[in-house]
Amino acid sequence: MRNRAVVSLALAAALGVSACGSDYPLGAEQEAAAENGDMSLRGSITGAGSSAQGPAMDAWRAGFATQYPRAQVQYSPDGSGAGRGALLAGAVSFAGSDAYLSDEELDASREACGPGGAFDIPAYVSPIAVAFNLPGITELNLDAATIARIFRGEITRWDDPAITEQNDVDLPALAISAVSRSDDSGTTENFTDYLHAVVPEVWPEEADGTWPSGLDNENAKGNAGVVSTVTATEGAVTYADDSAVGEPLGRTALLVGDDYVPVSAEAAAAAVDLAARVPGRQDYDIALELDRSTDDAGVYPLVLVSYHIYCAQYENEPTADVVRAFATYAVSPEGQAEAAEAAMSSPISAELSRQATDAIATIDVAEIP
Repeated sequence: MRNRAVVSLALAAALGVSACGSDYPLGAEQEAAAENGDMSLRGSITGAGSSAQGPAMDAWRAGFATQYPRAQVQYSPDGSGAGRGALLAGAVSFAGSDAYLSDEELDASREACGPGGAFDIPAYVSPIAVAFNLPGITELNLDAATIARIFRGEITRWDDPAITEQNDVDLPALAISAVSRSDDSGTTENFTDYLHAVVPEVWPEEADGTWPSGLDNENAKGNAGVVSTVTATEGAVTYADDSAVGEPLGRTALLVGDDYVPVSAEAAAAAVDLAARVPGRQDYDIALELDRSTDDAGVYPLVLVSYHIYCAQYENEPTADVVRAFATYAVSPEGQAEAAEAAMSSPISAELSRQATDAIATIDVAEIP
């Protein structure tokens, strides 16, 4: 495959994979679990992609290693676009992505994955928080138009009437510094999709993982990067996976219908329940279209559905076996509960878990041209 060797070497360096590594890369707990785990599953797979999935992925890898001590899963949180690119180059076994594959990427995936191509499995659901650094203020109410104008640089001070009219707190005469992602990011794609869907007259740009080049914001790489930048800058604001946001930052409640809805796992799960399948795809591809402009009470529509992207076919049985086992574990009730504890994510519904498990079971072995 083109670029496969180069990308594979780069990924191996990023993951710190060594040919002489330990049989128990997660340490003593994994070694102790070997006495009770399933020793028949052996092999190693690599993944790359979404940084939002990082904490959940750590939990999935640890839980999976306890059940299957001889199977290894490595993951590099390089960003959604990088993960999808690595999968399409044949450099990784799976990708984590905060956006499902585009039609063009699906077509391209047949080169690395065979005629069945790649497919999307929703594995991680989390609200995207609009987070800000205003000492003494932990929550603000904002509608989508105001958020869009802030990130376009049209509202430049926190005491602007567009903000003060929606809030009962004393807002400082402080300059706003909007911080966006510098990397190709599924979080950016979801954020811009929300703005374009709800207020297209203010945000005419289509959803995209790359921040619009004409908007001159400060930027940083990854969820951790933007949150760190805002934490260090009074008056700054960003968008990030809610699990990455902590003190001293505040969060924004969004205007949905007639009410402001705070960030919560429950409100994010309610948004996913309203989603429909993307039309025209294989039955095993569970890409979801979210209703960003809903007026339903208690729904937080600025939500990220992050996917695991797998090949429909792999070249050898050991790889396919480990992929199927890990993929099934991640969407299982146990795996979802562990991710929720580690990353404050919203577990997918029992019905969505069942659909995902059935789709994963279709992964097959075949010669890849």
